Amino acid sequence: MTNELIYEQNEGIVTLTINRPEERNALAGDEFFAAFIEAADRINQDNSVRCVILTGSGKAFSAGGNVKHMRDKEGLFAGRPAEIRNSYRFGIQKIPYSFYNLEVPTIAAVNGPAIGAGCDLACMCDIRIAGKSALFAESFVKLGIIPGDGGAYFLPRVIGRSRAAELTFTGDMINADKALEWGLVSEVVEDAKLMDTARDLARRIAANPPHALRMAKKLMREGEHGRLETVLEMSAALQAISHHTKDHDEAIAAFFDKRPGNYTGE
Repeated sequence: MTNELIYEQNEGIVTLTINRPEERNALAGDEFFAAFIEAADRINQDNSVRCVILTGSGKAFSAGGNVKHMRDKEGLFAGRPAEIRNSYRFGIQKIPYSFYNLEVPTIAAVNGPAIGAGCDLACMCDIRIAGKSALFAESFVKLGIIPGDGGAYFLPRVIGRSRAAELTFTGDMINADKALEWGLVSEVVEDAKLMDTARDLARRIAANPPHALRMAKKLMREGEHGRLETVLEMSAALQAISHHTKDHDEAIAAFFDKRPGNYTGE
């Protein structure tokens, strides 16, 4: 895996850090895209992982696409229209497919500007916590382009259609407090406390039975587009599986013993 995406695991919590501070953590390059896919596959196949934190190094979460590459018509933006289309489909669009479909809960610790594709990346996570210095913009229109990495899907689902339309059509930037007011983030903390806050939340999530976390997330994803009958039927099936796990028995025992559970994923 490239050192432009740092993968660290502490017990059941994986922290992914975009490590391109000199480019304000721009999302660019086939090797970089492949690193996200590799990390997501690794997490999904590792039952010891119970929660993921995504953040950026330096003073930005992610500035989105590389504007210099846009100007010079290189990298993702090189070639004729059909070539650029495929560059998106088989490049940056692999990130929403892989990261949004992570089976475990994900937290975006937004440590600075999250602009364009960087804003969309934060929206791919289940939960967003912002430092005071965080800024958000769905800024594609300012560059004469459109959200090419799934923003039209993610942003309205996070903040509603009207506010998503306002951000998309104006390209305006909002600060952390406005993001909290609009429901784009669930908490704003001092920058120095951001990672501690994210880790504390991740520990509270990871303390629960891992199979229940993964199946609950699966149901929430299905609930975003499925019919009620479909979601209820899936809920019944997954619930039946849950009732026959060792972790369920341990959770019941811990409840009556008034102690924390010790979960193994069995």
